[in-house]
Amino acid sequence: MISAVKKRGLRPNNWIPHSVFTLLALSCVIPMLLVVMISVSDSKSIVERGYSLFPSLWSSAAYQFIFHSPKLILNSYGTTLFVTVVGTVVGLLLTAMIAYSLSRKEYKLAGAIGFLVFFSLLFNAGLIPSYIVFTKYYSLKDTYWILILPGLISAWNVILLRTFFFDLPQEVLESASMDGCSEMRIFWQIVLPMSKPALATIGLILMLNYWNEWFRSLIYIDTESKFMLQFLLYKILLNAELMMKDSQMGLSIGTTEFPSDSARMAIAVIAAGPMMFVFPFFQKYFVRGITSGAVKG
Repeated sequence: MISAVKKRGLRPNNWIPHSVFTLLALSCVIPMLLVVMISVSDSKSIVERGYSLFPSLWSSAAYQFIFHSPKLILNSYGTTLFVTVVGTVVGLLLTAMIAYSLSRKEYKLAGAIGFLVFFSLLFNAGLIPSYIVFTKYYSLKDTYWILILPGLISAWNVILLRTFFFDLPQEVLESASMDGCSEMRIFWQIVLPMSKPALATIGLILMLNYWNEWFRSLIYIDTESKFMLQFLLYKILLNAELMMKDSQMGLSIGTTEFPSDSARMAIAVIAAGPMMFVFPFFQKYFVRGITSGAVKG
């Protein structure tokens, strides 16, 4: 049987889809490798040969420049990790509780609340009203809460998870209810263990949103130690380029040797690196969860 499968797998007509998917995989992997290689390339090598997977001169100048003040980077990493972990855990729990309530036919307000959730998906207040509410009425400006609270619940995630809960076997839930289980016990001990693919998918979406967040740091955060990592790296790159322009115009002394191209790629590696290692752990759940929840969404 195994030899038959192997023999069938070696048929020439299978090489066509294999070749197509191999090319697609390479088209995703090679740009990532190129970004890493450019980040460790010497500026002269980039000027002479352009971007290359095999740089003639290696250099760590970009990373040395970025980590010139390691305390600031570490503080930003700590802030981003704290916001990402707390936001993901709390957001996933709240999203699951709302979605489960909306999926229960016995809940009389499910239709009305479901309409409000869907309505918020189409319309929102906009930047200025939300800024006034968060800063004037909630007093969240320059606090960690402003980095966590606005991203906790997404209407799209609620709808996605609610659709997944609809597909759970209702006989199991009804049996548990007839045995005397409360709704909270059914939710914790039956629904959540049966929803691992969908929860992993929503958790990954929340995690990526929090990790890549930079806009709230721009408009709400004044204290440098509370900057999210993405915003801090953007500020480092922007300040360095401004100093380089001033130096070229003779307005200041300093960063004429600033490795601008390799620094940009180094910032991309630093910002995206942790998520690239996290994603494979969620991959086996991701496709199953997103398809199961989106089919009827």
